[in-house]
Amino acid sequence: MGLASATTISSSSSSSSSLLSASLCPARRGFLPPCHHHFFFLSTFSKCNLNWKRSSGKKGGERVRCSAVGVGVGVEDEACELVNGVELSIGEGDDNIQAYLFKAVKNNNGAGVLLLSDIFGFQDSATRDFAYQVACHGYNVLVPDLFRGDPWEKGRPKPMFEQWLASQDPQRVANDIATSTKWMVDEFRAAGISKKLGIIGFCFGGGRVIDVLAADQGACFSTAVSFYGTRMDLAAASKIKVPVLFISGDDDLLCPIGVLSKFEKIIGNGSRVVIFKGRGHAFAHRPGSTEEDADAEQAFTLMRNWLHDGLLVNS
Repeated sequence: MGLASATTISSSSSSSSSLLSASLCPARRGFLPPCHHHFFFLSTFSKCNLNWKRSSGKKGGERVRCSAVGVGVGVEDEACELVNGVELSIGEGDDNIQAYLFKAVKNNNGAGVLLLSDIFGFQDSATRDFAYQVACHGYNVLVPDLFRGDPWEKGRPKPMFEQWLASQDPQRVANDIATSTKWMVDEFRAAGISKKLGIIGFCFGGGRVIDVLAADQGACFSTAVSFYGTRMDLAAASKIKVPVLFISGDDDLLCPIGVLSKFEKIIGNGSRVVIFKGRGHAFAHRPGSTEEDADAEQAFTLMRNWLHDGLLVNS
């Protein structure tokens, strides 16, 4: 499709950390032991060497979006050596949750992004790959486990979905996101960084972006991107104090265009809705065809520029 064919609706912690030596590569599917260390965003890590296959447009093909930050390109593969990752255990007691942190190494811009996953959870390869690619552009990306080890599994019978979703207590999810936010704010304070945070989410996570911003009211987050958010509360829109970029497809029944335009109008503050023609749900982080992959690349660029303007230019 390409960007030109997209329909755009627009309107107006206390202790010094030791260096964590463990690294997590999206190409390595094993999990690291949880780490309880205090993590400084700007500390120096060894590079995580990855060999990425060039995108084929087929399911399972990896997309590399690191060209803007000087990644070498080969004929058979592309290598991105700008990100290090670690599995963390954050919070105490009942508030303790697992999370992945993807940290930019060479080009760290000092900005943080909280990424809220879809129903398949924080360990899902598509989510981790997307978070890695965001980190390639200089960001520190935290991906919390929103489902406490019980994400939706693709093999489960679909009639069980509503029962599973009902078991994910909204208040518990909100508390876990608050724990993740506090962890990031504390890390920034410890590192002497005053910049606010950005938040992005897909599907279930895209809907929770609205809830988070309504509760936050500009205290921690200064910009946001919601990809085809589901079950969004329109009543929360008037409480949001920061601009939101909404990205979706016009063939997505789970995220109606009309609802997004209402959110954009109520939130204001330069919020924007971008609709990709012919695209369905999850196309930006789970493209299933060559055409979807091309639009996914453009959606990523829109998000990247939005974060840059909101966190680096206007911070």
